[in-house]
Amino acid sequence: MGQELGAIEQDLRVSKGRVIVKIPASTANLGPGFDTLGMALSLYAWVSMSASEITKITLLGDNLTGVPLDKSNLVYEVAQAVFHKAGIEQKELDITIRSDIPLTRGLGSSAAAIVGALVAANTLIGSKLTDDELFQMATALEKHPDNVGASLFGGLIVAAWDGVRAEYIRMDPPAGLDVLVVIPEFELSTKKARNVLPEQIPLSDAVFNVSHSSLLTAALAMGRLDLLRYALRDKLHQPYRAALIPGMTTILQDASKHGALGAVLSGAGPTLLLLVEASDSPREQLVNFVTETMAKEGIKVTTRWLDPCLHGPRIATLEQGHPDFLREPQLVLPATEVEVRV
Repeated sequence: MGQELGAIEQDLRVSKGRVIVKIPASTANLGPGFDTLGMALSLYAWVSMSASEITKITLLGDNLTGVPLDKSNLVYEVAQAVFHKAGIEQKELDITIRSDIPLTRGLGSSAAAIVGALVAANTLIGSKLTDDELFQMATALEKHPDNVGASLFGGLIVAAWDGVRAEYIRMDPPAGLDVLVVIPEFELSTKKARNVLPEQIPLSDAVFNVSHSSLLTAALAMGRLDLLRYALRDKLHQPYRAALIPGMTTILQDASKHGALGAVLSGAGPTLLLLVEASDSPREQLVNFVTETMAKEGIKVTTRWLDPCLHGPRIATLEQGHPDFLREPQLVLPATEVEVRV
């Protein structure tokens, strides 16, 4: 009886608060670092979660079309996995999701949802799981550690997963690095983008990618932006995915001629990502180049200038009665904030 009362009291304690989490988007691969390199970006999703007597899921914004409103929702399912691992039962949740990250565009929308759900649920139960446990769960759910690692820890992530355990090293991105994302107005599922990849590649291509991924990691760690135009090259996945994204080959080959340090496919695509030195950035020229290149293929794009995001999730815990308790999550944790390198 005492244990039952203790469990009930614990559920009551959980039910009193509301947790809001802001999670950065991410780009994965960065060219040759397939399923290994990731970087957080200053584009965000929000997850709000509290215990409830009945499950309710609210979607905000224009980027969540088709997301389930029942218990098949990914955020709900991941939250339940956290509760199960912690030995806590809380079946009913009030969840609000807002995302400025477009779905299935290669900017880590699913990774952000997974990380947001993990962190919100864990915070709701008193942070019973460690950051490492959350990272292992996120990697197992996403099946690769680059996006989830970037969203969970911020900055640049170099990670490896053997199917059992993931390990990572986090670095600050080089100072003075700007990011132009080019988002085509069509979706491309990760499954479709992976299905075009061959089961085997020539040894020379494998050596090319190992060498360029190693050079890229070292260049980013040492701030050698001058090496990126060479280090960002890839033969493992981008050449095979180019047929799915008209205009991609031209942008990857010619971006440096228009002032970029280099260009890559962001994750599985279709978003393209151009890295630019902030102090020497011909922004208008670059935007015109990518827009006109894609227009020639009959594809409209949205372009956005983003910064590397130095932090992982931001968390707000609100008790009932707090003046912000019922506010939309993006108003409690705004997208814009000043980041300081130390």
